[in-house]
Amino acid sequence: MSVHALDTKTVTSLVEDATAAPSMYNAQPWKFRFFRADGTFHVCSDLERAIPRADPTTRALHLGCAAALFNLRVAAAHAGRQPVTELLPDPADPQLLATVRLTSPTAMDTDLAPLYPAIHRRHTSRHPFTDEEIPQAIKDALSAAALLEGARLTFPDAWHVQTLLDLVHDAEGHDAMDAAASEELRRWTRIGTAAVDAATDGIPDYAFGPRKHAGRAPVRDYAGRHPVPGRDAATFENVPQLALLGTADDRSRDWLRAGQALERVLLQATLDGLATSLTSHALEWPDIRWAVRDPLSAMGFVQIVLRLGYGPSGPRTPRRPVHEVLDIE
Repeated sequence: MSVHALDTKTVTSLVEDATAAPSMYNAQPWKFRFFRADGTFHVCSDLERAIPRADPTTRALHLGCAAALFNLRVAAAHAGRQPVTELLPDPADPQLLATVRLTSPTAMDTDLAPLYPAIHRRHTSRHPFTDEEIPQAIKDALSAAALLEGARLTFPDAWHVQTLLDLVHDAEGHDAMDAAASEELRRWTRIGTAAVDAATDGIPDYAFGPRKHAGRAPVRDYAGRHPVPGRDAATFENVPQLALLGTADDRSRDWLRAGQALERVLLQATLDGLATSLTSHALEWPDIRWAVRDPLSAMGFVQIVLRLGYGPSGPRTPRRPVHEVLDIE
C-alpha cells in the first residue's frame, strides 16, 4: 500500500481516535474531511455546536478542535505516518482550522506515537483527588510538553491558587444570576436513563461526579438544581493542584496551539498516572478572566485551567458516530 492509499477503515479509525478529545460541555464542535488523492485531512469547526453564552469568541471551540487535531496527529504517528500539519491554511475559510497531510514516517514521529495508549484512557474526572503531591519531575515534564506545542504550562503558588478559587466562586455567582447561562448548560446535560442512553454528546449524569459536600476544588456541578437519583456527596480537596495553560497572544492561531498543548499535557499526565479535569469557569466572564493570569508570569493569556492529582480517572462520555463528523472524498 502506498503512502497515500489509506482504506476507509483506517481513515475511520484515525478520526475515531481524534474525537476522543475533550471539548467544552462535550459539544464535539469538529468536522473532518479526508481527501484520498493526496492523503490529507481537513480539520474544521462546526459552528452549529458553538456555545455562544459561555464561549462568545469561540475560543473554547478552537481549543476542543485543536485537541482533536492533536489526537489525530498522535494516531497517525502510531499508524506509521508522519502528520505534516498546517494551521489556518486558508484565510478565506476561517472554519478550516488545519490540514494534516500524512506522509512517510520520520524520526520526528518519535515523540507522538508513545502518547497513543492514553487517547482512550484519558477521561475528565469530576471526583475528589487525594492530597498526594505531584512530584516536581512530573510537573516539569508536563510544562515541557506544553512548550513543544508553543504554549506554556505553569503551576501557581498557594497564594495564587486561592485567588483562582475565589475567581471560580465569583464566576459561579455570575452564572447563578444569568438565566441564559443556566439554559445553555441545561442544553448540554443528559439526566435520566432515556436521555443518557440516547446521548452521543453532552455530559451524562453518570459523569457529573459526586455532589460537593465540602472542599474548594473547582468542579462545575452540571446537575445544577436538578436532583440526580443515586448521586452521592463527597469532600473534595481544599487545596487543589492547579495548572494554568496559556499563550503569549490571544488569537485563533494561539487558541489552536493551546488546544494541542492541552491535549499533549493531558495524554502525558494520563501516562504518568494522574487524573485530570478542566475548568474554564472563571475564563468565561471577561471581567474575571484578566485576573486569572499570574501577574508574576510571562504568560500573556490563560486559555484553560487544569486540575491534576491522584484519584479516579472518570468515566468515558459519549461520542458522535464517526459517519456524522467525517466525509471522505
